[in-house]
Amino acid sequence: MSESPSWMAKVEKIANDVAAAQGCVLYDIEFVGLGKGRTLRLFIDREEEGAISIEDCTNVSRGLSEILDADEEMIPGGEYNLEVSTPGLDRHLKKPWHFKKAIGKKVYIKTTKALESVGVEDKKWKNAKTVEEVLESADEQGVRFVVKDVEIKIPYAMIDRAKLVFEYTKGQKK
Repeated sequence: MSESPSWMAKVEKIANDVAAAQGCVLYDIEFVGLGKGRTLRLFIDREEEGAISIEDCTNVSRGLSEILDADEEMIPGGEYNLEVSTPGLDRHLKKPWHFKKAIGKKVYIKTTKALESVGVEDKKWKNAKTVEEVLESADEQGVRFVVKDVEIKIPYAMIDRAKLVFEYTKGQKK
C-alpha cells in the first residue's frame, strides 16, 4: 500500500474534523481519477450504531467544500469533484476499528498467503486464501474466526482485502 501525499493527510485531518462536527466519523477517504475526472471521495459513518442520512452527507460535503474552496492550493492539480456517502452495506474493512465494528457479522477476507502460514492445520482451511464467515473477534493485531471448532487467526498484515458481507433474509425490511 503506497503512502498518501502530505496534502492528502492534511485533507483527511480536516475531513475528520468536519465529519465529527456533524456527529459522524470519517470511515474512509480516497482520491481517484485524472484531469477533470478527479474525485475526492469521503465515506462517513456513525461511531456507534445508527444510520447516516442524506442530510449528514450534505452537511459534511458543504462544510468540507467551504474549507477546501477557501484554499485552492490545498489540493494540487486544480479541478476535482467531491463526493460524500456512506461506506454501504458491503463496506470495505481496512482499519482495526472497521473490523471491531464488524464483530458478529459475516465478513469476506482475502489473504496474501495460505492460512497454513498462520498455523491453521485443518485440511479444509490450511490451503485457503479466503474466509467468508462470521467474525468472532478483532484487536489491534488482527482478526479471529471460529468455524466448527477450528480457530483461524489472521494478522492485518496478511489481509489483502476485506469487506462486510450483506445478507438479505426473507422478511427483512429493504
